[in-house]
Amino acid sequence: MSDSEDDATELSAYTLAALQEFFAEQKQCTDSTGDDKYNVGIIEENWLSQFWYSRETAFRLAQEAVTAAGDNGRIACVSAPSVYQALRELHRDDIFVSIFEYDRRFAMYGEEFVFYDYNNPLDLPDKITAHSFDIVIADPPYLSEECLRKTSETIKYLTRGKILLCTGAVMEAPAAQLLGVKMCAFIPKHTRNLANEFRCYVNYDSGLDCGT
Repeated sequence: MSDSEDDATELSAYTLAALQEFFAEQKQCTDSTGDDKYNVGIIEENWLSQFWYSRETAFRLAQEAVTAAGDNGRIACVSAPSVYQALRELHRDDIFVSIFEYDRRFAMYGEEFVFYDYNNPLDLPDKITAHSFDIVIADPPYLSEECLRKTSETIKYLTRGKILLCTGAVMEAPAAQLLGVKMCAFIPKHTRNLANEFRCYVNYDSGLDCGT
């Protein structure tokens, strides 16, 4: 067999594997109905670029958001899908939640899904008006000042005041400069260990025990 034939065989195997993964994801979304579709982690993370919170962390952040938003509060989850899922597991009717996410698999959540690309921080649907959320929970997808700066534009547009930011400890200074947030004592955990220390930041009196 020639080298070119070997390459063709490898490409075919790779393509088949990719197709199988795609169909598995589609089946996962199709099979997830009713309350089950809100289970934290029901949509699998892309191990190269996505890192979901542990179930305990997702629910801790969700409870914090509900408390901060107040009765009939409006909560925006920006690049924080596992917190959105936890919110929907906890509360069905007494809060309004939107999930701003680049991964279109989360479109399974219907009208609560808003496609979001941090490179275009204010490219949002007309239905999303300025300062229309009581609290914004955001987890910028990349650990860089550029990503934080652009995501901050979105956060400041959406929030009526309260911000809960989750990002690396190394972003403490730019986060404080851009959003006026302070690091909390609570340390979020993920389903997989991250190379960088991860922290939460808020700009209000928080149950996450904000540090000084």
